[in-house]
This record gives sequence, structure tokens and C-alpha cells, in this order.
Amino acid sequence: MKRRSPLQAAASEPEAEIDDVDADADADAETDADADALDQRERAEKVLLHRLRGRSLSTVEALLVLNGTGVDSGEASEVIEKFIQLQYLDEAKLADQIIHSHNVRKGLGRTGVEAEMRRRKLDPSVMMDKLEELPDDEAERAIDLATKRMGQMERFDDQTIDRRLTGFLMRKGYSSAAVRLAVKAAMDSRGGGSRVRFR
Repeated sequence: MKRRSPLQAAASEPEAEIDDVDADADADAETDADADALDQRERAEKVLLHRLRGRSLSTVEALLVLNGTGVDSGEASEVIEKFIQLQYLDEAKLADQIIHSHNVRKGLGRTGVEAEMRRRKLDPSVMMDKLEELPDDEAERAIDLATKRMGQMERFDDQTIDRRLTGFLMRKGYSSAAVRLAVKAAMDSRGGGSRVRFR
């Protein structure tokens, strides 16, 4: 066996050290990339949690929030699944909230509630299920709104009252049949018949 000189041995050692340094650098780069991806995912989760503290979101809205943070679509889907399992995202509850706020509190009809659910990008199957649960008293609600509104319109002639009540109820999302019925009932409840105004 041939003996190596100390110079040859010293020269071969740096090559081994360089290989070790390169391997360490590659491992550090992978670790840094993994840490950056993990930091980005954690930041995306925090952003989504912050938005959920303000108001409930549909899964599509949550996905748009996550896409805005720069997280890739695979991780965004994982975060969405995690939040669904934790019940932070629940489209059925969101649909119930929309029904309460728009139908019960604001007095909107079925069409108005459906428009809000579509605007919030709810799952169509959840949306249809919740809309079927709405009470079938749209005509009664429209009549109540129309008679309440009549108090503000006493100074107008019948044609103007009819036009304004119709527009008001249509903007609220009531069907045309319910609107016609409500306007007629409100005009009849006013009493006194038709009045003609001269200027």
C-alpha cells in the first residue's frame, strides 16, 4: 500500500469538508424553505381567523382570503378543511344568519334572501335547503310592510302610492303576486276610497 504524503492528505480533506458544507447548505436551504412555507401557512391561518372574528364567511370567501395571502392552493384547501372540522366555517350556520338578518330583521322576501346568499357564494345545495325552510307567509309579511309604509304616504295620490309601494316591496325581494296583493290590501285598509288632489 502506497503511503500518502501529508500534503496530499491535507489537500483531500478540504474536498470532503466542501462536500459536507454543500450538504449542510442544501439541508439548511430545504429547512429554510420548509420554515418559510410553514410561516406563510401560519400567517394565512391568522389572517383567516382575524376575518372570521369580524363575520362568518362561506368556504368560497375563505378561499379567496387565503389566496390573497399568497399561500398555494393545496395548502389553502388543507386550511379550509381544518377550519371546517373545527367548525369555524359552517355554511348552514351562515345561511341561518343571512335568513335572520335579511328576512326576519330587514323584512326581505325570499328573492332578497336568495340574492344575498348568492352574493356570499354559499353552496347551492345548502342555500336551497335553507330557502325551503323559510316560512310560507310572504304575502302576509308584504301586507304588513305595505300597511306600515302607508302611514308615510298619506299626502300622495293613489297612483303615486301604488307606484311607490310596488317599488318598495319589489326592492325588498317579494314576488310580484305578493306585491300586488299587499298593495291592494294596503290601499283598501286606508279607507276613504280614492282621493283626487287639485293643485
